Amino acid sequence: MTITRLNPDGLHTTPGYSHVTVVEAGRTAYLAGQCPLDATGALVGDGDLGAQVDQVIANALTALAAVNARPEQVVRSVIYVVIQDNTALGGVWQRLLDSPLAAAFTSASTLLGVARLGFAGQLVELDLTAALGA
Repeated sequence: MTITRLNPDGLHTTPGYSHVTVVEAGRTAYLAGQCPLDATGALVGDGDLGAQVDQVIANALTALAAVNARPEQVVRSVIYVVIQDNTALGGVWQRLLDSPLAAAFTSASTLLGVARLGFAGQLVELDLTAALGA
């Protein structure tokens, strides 16, 4: 399996992600949006964005491990954050980059501020796609 990440000339410099990710692989895993819920389905960190980001990271690592994938194999990420403040969005991005999941965010990534997510009190959700190889 080969994963190539690139930033073409003529596009803006990114804060760590790549504009284009090309995968030459036979299998792909599409993870459902990972939410800040514990194994019992209870919301973690009510009102605490940092705690919710940490739970989403833990859940994503568990989901990747279930298909024998590592963060380096993530080829697309979409991060949804219920927030109006760009500074706080940047803080979420930095927390992700400082986590054990950091390598997942070197591929094509999108960070969105949104009005609402699916669970009451939910502030963040993470959607990942990983290349698994043959």
